[in-house]
Amino acid sequence: MLHFCQHLQKARYYTTFAAPNSSRIMITRRNIRIKVMQTLYTRKSGEQTMLKAGEADKLLQTKFKQTYGLLAFQLQVLTGAARYAERDSRLRGAKHLPSNDDLNVAVKLAGNELLWRILESDFYKDAMTHTKGHDEAVTELSRKVYQRLCDTSEYYLYNQEEGRSKQGEKAIMEFIYNDLMLANDIFTDTAEGLYPNWDDDAEMLQQIVMAYLQKPGVYRFDDLLTDDKRNYAAELMQTVAEKHDHLSALIKPKLKNWDADRLALLDTILLEMGLAEFLYFETIPPKVTINEYIDIAKAYSTAQSGQFVNGILDSLRIELEKENKMIKTDFRKSAKS
Repeated sequence: MLHFCQHLQKARYYTTFAAPNSSRIMITRRNIRIKVMQTLYTRKSGEQTMLKAGEADKLLQTKFKQTYGLLAFQLQVLTGAARYAERDSRLRGAKHLPSNDDLNVAVKLAGNELLWRILESDFYKDAMTHTKGHDEAVTELSRKVYQRLCDTSEYYLYNQEEGRSKQGEKAIMEFIYNDLMLANDIFTDTAEGLYPNWDDDAEMLQQIVMAYLQKPGVYRFDDLLTDDKRNYAAELMQTVAEKHDHLSALIKPKLKNWDADRLALLDTILLEMGLAEFLYFETIPPKVTINEYIDIAKAYSTAQSGQFVNGILDSLRIELEKENKMIKTDFRKSAKS
């Protein structure tokens, strides 16, 4: 029989989900750009008419709160599924005529050492302050995830392994999270229905959770959005809003055969954000800016938007560098994007 951890190393998720960089347990600049883009879109599209600067900032903060809420939701279901073994044992043992199987439900998972390090960590406790009252959904998903777990060979091998190993405890928790939650349509459909930011945040939060599972007692919840990142978000949104006329004046000559009035609003916003980073954010390398907005345009705008944003931003970069108007400093000291 394969050792439990050797078996899991052959499992699908080890090739599907790359191990994260344990130092990156934070909201990324890419994710911040997306939230700023969405806030500016709401402000400019008339979805919320006469949205003032202060209201825009509140809307942006609401988007970050949605990220916190979705993270808390994932951790609730993960820990709930792991703890459900004990509840299952009690329920089945309380039957009027319990079977032998009912009286011998495996409860090893409920005492998983990593599970209890999570539950006792300040990060988890802080995350729980951001729950949205979806207790019924959490309980039901925890039950369904646990039931699926019981039918897997990974769970059988986990229970058969004598004692507890640090690697084995972590491997089964990662298996629950990656294979039985993120790869489960029931979970993802429910999460998407409860959290409109699922598509925006799911990939980033996976990396955060996977890093957190490596060292649950090390990280602080407040580190998800550091002061630098929070200031970057606020300054980027404010700069694009306040410098709109100047940014637009620089962009329009580059459009050539494009009708500026017929451009997708999202493309216009992305160009203004990229140009704002060129001009007013000295520590972000221009290539990073261009690559990020190309990716965002491909994901959120039209099929041609990535190429369009690339062409316009690169043309602006060349012109600004020639005119020595784009001052960049401390590339290596800048925060990762």
